[in-house]
Amino acid sequence: MKIALFSPSLRSGGAERVVSSLAKGFLRRGHEAQLVLADATFELLAEIPHQVQIVNLGKKRISHCLIPLIRYLRKETPDIFLSSQTHVNTVASLAFWFLSVPTKLVLVEHTTLGIHLDPSYSRGGRLMLQLGKIVYRRADAIVAVSDGVAHSIEEILRIPKSLVHVIYNPVPGSEIEVKARHQISYPWFAPGELPVILAVGRMTAAKDYPTLLRAFSLLTQGRAARLLILGEGEERQTLEKLIVELDLSQVVSMPGHVPGPYAYMARCAVFVLSSVWEGFGIVLVEALLCGATIVSTDCPSGPAEILGNGRYGMLVPVGDAPALASALKESLDHKRDPSVQRARAHEFSEEKAVDKYLALFHSLVEE
Repeated sequence: MKIALFSPSLRSGGAERVVSSLAKGFLRRGHEAQLVLADATFELLAEIPHQVQIVNLGKKRISHCLIPLIRYLRKETPDIFLSSQTHVNTVASLAFWFLSVPTKLVLVEHTTLGIHLDPSYSRGGRLMLQLGKIVYRRADAIVAVSDGVAHSIEEILRIPKSLVHVIYNPVPGSEIEVKARHQISYPWFAPGELPVILAVGRMTAAKDYPTLLRAFSLLTQGRAARLLILGEGEERQTLEKLIVELDLSQVVSMPGHVPGPYAYMARCAVFVLSSVWEGFGIVLVEALLCGATIVSTDCPSGPAEILGNGRYGMLVPVGDAPALASALKESLDHKRDPSVQRARAHEFSEEKAVDKYLALFHSLVEE
């Protein structure tokens, strides 16, 4: 099959890493893979095999891609057109409204759609959701990356359950396990240093790092530890100010984005996710692969599914700093068996995800 994957870019976000993994997975299975990008730049582009054709629409905003996308689809007519992320899916669906091509449209939803209904969410996001209620019905299939996301698609967009398929995000296990063994020179991980609690992710409202910082402040009142946050984003200045207010400057570090932070995950005392929402929470699977002890908010949606409702990591309520502090202390005192954590992670392997996507594609093409 000729499979096209549509993405805004290949920056190092979770959804973009999924697109990269799937393209490589389809290629390994002997299919032709094309990456259709609004802007063919950013970090992950160097990881794409040369056999994958890159189609650059040359637009900085996904909303400007409608006409170039229609031209591409008329010219190339792939067997499958796979689009990811809500705003991208909306543009892809609109393009298909203006086309009569045999290409099958598959939309991948990474986000629990209820967040778009929150008044604090962007007006553009809420408008995209309203439009999605109409144009998503143009899809031949919709893939949800967790059961929680699937439920939100069915309930909020009123999409028939028969169109929605749950496929967990692919995680390249062997690649991560190799990188987890790499050496790191960060001084906090030297022998005899204080235990390090690690968070990895963009500094956005969704990650709720303020609650994590307040929880860590509570923890340090009775326990010596350090907090390392790897990531970058628009919330940095707010977080830096809060670190000073909480008098945590000596025990909290935010060195920015670190590509492939798996060696940090393998060496941390506890890995923590403090999110208000996730679509899936692929970073939790990566931490499991590295054998990490994990604490996560029980946010919608993904963490509870990944962590077996608490079997493979402690779950705490969203936005509850005291509960998070208590769970961090408990996890520092009682580490989990790394081999059990890794075994759980293999339930979310890249190969299993590719198998399920290809089975879905074959069923669509053969209709």
